[in-house]
Amino acid sequence: MIYHEIHQLKNEGFTNSAISRKLGISRNTVIEYLGMSIEEFIAFVHSMQTREKKLDPYRDHILTWLNEHNDLSSAQIHDWLQEKLKVKHVSEGTVRNYVKEIREFYHIPKQVSTRTFGAIPELPMGKQMQVDFGEMKVPTTNGKSIKLYFVGFVLSHSRFKYVEWLDRPFRTEDLIHMQENAFQHFGGITEEIVYDQDRLLAVSENAGDIIFTATFTKYHQTRKFKVYLCRKADPQSKGKVEQVVKYVKHNFAKNRTFDNLLDWQFSCMNWLERTGNYKKHHNTKKRPVEVHALEKPHLQKVSGTYIFKNVSTDSITRKVHQDNVIRYDGNRYSVPLGTFKSDHHNQVDVEVEGLYLIIRYERNGPLIAKHKISSEKGGVITLPEHRERNRTKRDLLIQQLYQNLSNQDLVTWLVEELLEQYPRHVTDQLKIVLDTVKRYPASIEEAIIKMKKLQMKSAHELRDIVVSLEVEKKKQINLIGIENEKYKSLVAPERNEDIYLQVLQGGES
Repeated sequence: MIYHEIHQLKNEGFTNSAISRKLGISRNTVIEYLGMSIEEFIAFVHSMQTREKKLDPYRDHILTWLNEHNDLSSAQIHDWLQEKLKVKHVSEGTVRNYVKEIREFYHIPKQVSTRTFGAIPELPMGKQMQVDFGEMKVPTTNGKSIKLYFVGFVLSHSRFKYVEWLDRPFRTEDLIHMQENAFQHFGGITEEIVYDQDRLLAVSENAGDIIFTATFTKYHQTRKFKVYLCRKADPQSKGKVEQVVKYVKHNFAKNRTFDNLLDWQFSCMNWLERTGNYKKHHNTKKRPVEVHALEKPHLQKVSGTYIFKNVSTDSITRKVHQDNVIRYDGNRYSVPLGTFKSDHHNQVDVEVEGLYLIIRYERNGPLIAKHKISSEKGGVITLPEHRERNRTKRDLLIQQLYQNLSNQDLVTWLVEELLEQYPRHVTDQLKIVLDTVKRYPASIEEAIIKMKKLQMKSAHELRDIVVSLEVEKKKQINLIGIENEKYKSLVAPERNEDIYLQVLQGGES
C-alpha cells in the first residue's frame, strides 16, 4: 500500500518532501521506493520477511505496542524491552532503526508534540538543584483513569534525577517530605534550589523580595539553602527540570497502566536506575549516574533529620479550574467567576472549619468563598453570587426583548422555551433573537406566533420563519406593483356636470 501511495502522489505532482510529510515517512524512504520497480519492491518485501534481525523475536510485541500507542518513541520501546521482556545488550540505535523500519513498513506514523526549551549555562558541581511539578491522566487496571501528580528533582550539573508520585494534589508538607527524600537520594544538598512560583512555597514576590508560606518558611530556616524563584512564564530559568518533567511523562508514564501508588513508585525508581539516570544525556553525552558519583562529594551534608511534626499539617492547596471550581473530597465547589486566570498558577488555600470549607488565595488571606461541606459525592456546590455575571447578562437580554416587543405574553413564552431547551446556551439564543428583532421588527411577532403553532424551539428556526415572511411580503409588494403598471394606461371617460346631477337626482343618464 505504501509503495502504491508514494507512486500515486508522485504522479499527482507532489514533491518528495511533500510525500514524506503527507505519509509520515522519511524522505529517504520515499526516494528509495520511487527508484524501485514493482518487481524490485516485491523482492525487497520478501527479503524483509525472511532476513533475520536481532529484534525479530520481539517483533509482534513491538508491533502491538505501536498499534496501541502510535506516539511511542523508540527510546520508550527500548526501555519497555528491558522492563517487560528482560531484553539485554541491545543498543538504543538498533531499536531506533528497527522501530523506524516497522513504522514505515506497516505505515504507522508517529504522533508528535513539540515544545521549546531554552538553554542555560552549565553550572559547577554542587551548585544547583531544580524542582518542578507535573501531572497527567493515566489508565488504570480496572479500565478507568486516574490523575497522578509528581514532583521532579534534578541536579543541574550531573542531570541526576529523583521523582516521587502522589494520587492527589500536593500539600506543602508533601513537597518538604519529598525534597528530604531527594536529599537522601542525591547524598546531600545543593547550594541553591530553583522553584517555580508555586503557592505551596511562596505567597508573592515583589521585585525580588519573596514572601514564603508559613510552612515553607519554617523549613527554609532549618535547611538554610538559597532559593531561586522563577519568574512567571519563564521556563528557561529551570529548563533542565522542564526536560525532566517531559521525560517522565513521555518515557516512563505514557501508556503505562496504574494499579496502586506503591507499585507505580517502585516502577518509577527502577526506571530511574535503568533509564532515567543511566542513559547518556543528549546534551552532556555522559551518563548522569556516573557524573553524579563525581558531583556527590561537592554536595553539602544533610544535617540531622527534619522534624515534620513542626510543620503545619492543615495546609491544603487546590487548583482553580477553568470553570471556576475547585475539587475537594469528591465534590466541586464554586469560586467567583474570574478567579481562574489563564496566565496564573490558579492555586488557592483550603481550610476546613467545622462544617464549612474556607477558600482563600493564601493562608490567613482574604476570603474567596465559604461553602457548607457536602456529605454527597460527585456534586457541584455553587453559591448564587458566584454566577451573578452570567445571570445579569442573560437578564439584560431578556429585558431588551420585553422592551422591543409589544406582545409581552409572546416574549414570556419564547424566553421560557429557550430556557428549557438551551439552559447552557440561552444567552447565545437570546442574542440571535434580538438580532432578528432589530433586522425585521415588522415580522417578528407574527413569526413567534407561527413558531409557537409549529412547536418549534430554536432561535435559528425563529430567524428562518422571519426571513420567510419577509420574502413573502416582498413578493406581494412586487405583484401589487405589476398590477399598478397594468392599469396605468387606462383613462376614465370625461363626463360633464349635468350627467352627475341627473344621477344624484335619480334620473337617467
